[in-house]
Amino acid sequence: MRKLFGLGLVAVVLATSVGMAQEKPAEKPKRTDAENNAIAALRKSGVHVMELAQTDTRLEVAFHLADGKVTDDKLAPLKELKNVYSVNLRGTEVTDAGLANLSGLTTLAKLHLEKTKITDAGLAHLKPLAELEYLNLYGTAVTDAGLANLEGLKKLKKVYLWESKVTDDGAKKLTAAVPGIQIVRGIVEAKAVEVKPEEKKAEEKKPEEKKPEEKKN
Repeated sequence: MRKLFGLGLVAVVLATSVGMAQEKPAEKPKRTDAENNAIAALRKSGVHVMELAQTDTRLEVAFHLADGKVTDDKLAPLKELKNVYSVNLRGTEVTDAGLANLSGLTTLAKLHLEKTKITDAGLAHLKPLAELEYLNLYGTAVTDAGLANLEGLKKLKKVYLWESKVTDDGAKKLTAAVPGIQIVRGIVEAKAVEVKPEEKKAEEKKPEEKKPEEKKN
């Protein structure tokens, strides 16, 4: 009897220990010295680098919030980073050469390049970004030839091409190559029709039209 009781007690202790182990929150993965140094260098130059959430260590890197001009040399630390979710280069002085620093960011999902000096040659550096879902090329000199570099990115969901040099044919070709992709090439503004107060009152007072009575045979 005592033996059975002892075995039961051991089972309870083991079950409790397993439960406590499961409830223990997972520790955040530690960044390497190279990653920490890269983050420090970016922040020193005014670039905003932050984790998505307390439970999500993926990084958002916002160059467009930096003070002063952002040129190609400021992108160099990106080569040391891992687990980057988004990079925002909107309105910066970045050129095609600077995008070479992004080719190793294989976890990148969002990329803002609107209003930059990017051309077709720069998009060639995006070919390895298999996880890319969002790409903004608004106000760039990108043409149909440049879009061909994106045809292998099968996770692309949305590409903005306002005021670029892409034609209808180029957009259709990318749509055919990447199923489910949405290509945005302009803004459609819906204007509400204003109804004057007097017109509204007149409409309310307008008698209903009576349907003509059917003639009885």
